Amino acid sequence: MNAMNNEHVTLSLGPASEQRPVVMRGPADMAELLPYLLGFYPDDSIVAVGLQGPDLHQGGVIRADLPLSSADWPAAAEETAALLVALSERHGGRPLEVLLYLCQDPVTAHAPPAVAELRPLADQLRAAFGRRGVAVKESLCVSDGRWWSFLCRREGCCDPAGNPVRRGPDPGPAAAAATVAGLVPRGSRKAIVGALAPVGPPADAAQREALARAEALAGSVSREQGLELLEQAFAEFAAGARELDEERTARLLFALRDRLTRDRGVEFVRPAELAPAERLWRFLVRRAVPPYEGCAVAPLTLLAWASWVAGDTATARVVLGHVLRLSPGYLLAELLYESMNDGMTPGALLSAVEAQRRRREERAAAVRRGSGPAAEDGPGAPPGAERAPGGEPGPRSGSPGKARRRHRGGRRKGGSAAPTPTATPTPEDQSQGGPDHPGGPGPAGRPRGSVALLPAPGCGPAAGARPTRGVRLGRAAACASAAVRSGAGLHRGRGARQGAGGAHRAH
Repeated sequence: MNAMNNEHVTLSLGPASEQRPVVMRGPADMAELLPYLLGFYPDDSIVAVGLQGPDLHQGGVIRADLPLSSADWPAAAEETAALLVALSERHGGRPLEVLLYLCQDPVTAHAPPAVAELRPLADQLRAAFGRRGVAVKESLCVSDGRWWSFLCRREGCCDPAGNPVRRGPDPGPAAAAATVAGLVPRGSRKAIVGALAPVGPPADAAQREALARAEALAGSVSREQGLELLEQAFAEFAAGARELDEERTARLLFALRDRLTRDRGVEFVRPAELAPAERLWRFLVRRAVPPYEGCAVAPLTLLAWASWVAGDTATARVVLGHVLRLSPGYLLAELLYESMNDGMTPGALLSAVEAQRRRREERAAAVRRGSGPAAEDGPGAPPGAERAPGGEPGPRSGSPGKARRRHRGGRRKGGSAAPTPTATPTPEDQSQGGPDHPGGPGPAGRPRGSVALLPAPGCGPAAGARPTRGVRLGRAAACASAAVRSGAGLHRGRGARQGAGGAHRAH
C-alpha cells in the first residue's frame, strides 16, 4: 500500500477555504491537488508541504527549483528541510509530518519516466527531514500527467508506468472541492514566465537600437525627467494605451533603474490603477530585449507587486522567482517574496505605500499653493531632505553643501529608529557581495546595518540562473511593521530585516 494508506489529510487551501476544508484521501488526491495548493502547475520543482496538529492540516509550503546537477541534491534536500521547519515554527510549531513532491516533465516525447532518476533525491529529502524529527507521510514523483509513490515498495502494488493524475475528463472530488473554495490554477510556471519573454523579430531590432541610444544618454537624464516619463506613460495606459514608441520605452526602462523612480511605480495600486499598471509593466518587460534583459528586473518586480495586490498570488510568486534568477539579491523582490512566504497579505505594505503617496501628494499641493518647500521629497525621505540618485540623503533645504547625517541607531524626534541608506553599489560591489547583496559586507568593510532598497543592477546581459533560488525567511513581518510605523514605502523596510543576515533561502 502507499504510505498515506488512504488516511484523510485536511488542507486549508487559502482564505476562501476556511469554511470549506479540502480533504485529501490518498496519494491520488495529493497529486491532483498540487496545482491548487500552489496556484500554478509546478515544473522542475521540489515542493514540501508541512502537516501540523492532530488533524494533519496544511502548514508551511516550500517550492524550490530542482537543481540542475545531482551533485547539488544533498544541499538542496538539507535546505528544503531546514526552511520548512523554520517556516512552520514561526506559524505555530514544528510540522509533525511532511508531504513531498518532485516534479519534472520529460525533455523528449519518448524519454523514460523521471521517477527512477529522481529517487536518490527523494531518499535524501526523507533523510534530511528525518534528522529533524519530521516523518515523510508521502513522497510523490509527478511527471507528464502521471504520479508515482517513492515510498511504495510492495511488489506488484504500483504500475511501473505510473498512475494518471486525473482518471477522467472531470476533476476528482478533492479538486472539485478546491474549485468551490475559489482555488483555480493559472497554468504552468513555465507558461507564466514564457508569456513575459522578450519580443522577437522584427520588433526586437528597433527596440534594441533604441535601448543602445538610451544607454548612452542614461547618465544625462535626471530623476525628475524619469519620473515625468513614468507618470506620462502610466497616464496613457490608464487612458487605454497598450504600447509606447521604442524611444520612450527604452528611456523608461533605464529610468526605472533608479530606486525612487521605481518606487513611484510601486504606488500605482489603487483599484482603478491595477489593470493599466499591469499592462504597462508587462509591456516594458517584453521590450527588455537581449542583451538588455537586466532592464526587465524593475518592471517584473512591479508586475509581481501589482499582481499580489490584485489577488493573483500565483503569478506574483512565479514572477518574483524569475526576478531572483535574473538578479539574485534584488532587494525589493526579496522583500515581497519573503512577505508572501511568511503568509502575509499585501495589506500592511499597501497601507505604508498609500500613506507615502498621500504625503507626497499633500507636499505637492502645498508647493502649488506656495506654502511648502520648493523641492519634492523622494518616496520615504525625511521631511525637507533631498536624495541623490544612489539613495544617500542630500543636503537639507536651505543648507547647501552641509548634509545632516543621521547616525546608525539614531531616532527621529518622537519616532522609531530610522535606517541609514547606503550609496548605490558599483558593479564591483555587486559582484563581490557589496551593498546590494544580502549578508555581504557594507561599504568600506563596515558591518551590514540598515540598508535601503537600491536601484536595479545595470541593464546588461542577465546573470545566469542558480540551481536553487528563493528568499530570506523570518524578517518580513518586522519589515512591514517598521514600514507602517514610519509611514515610509517598501524601500524603508530593509533595515528592519537586516539583523538576520545570512539566512538560508527557498521559495
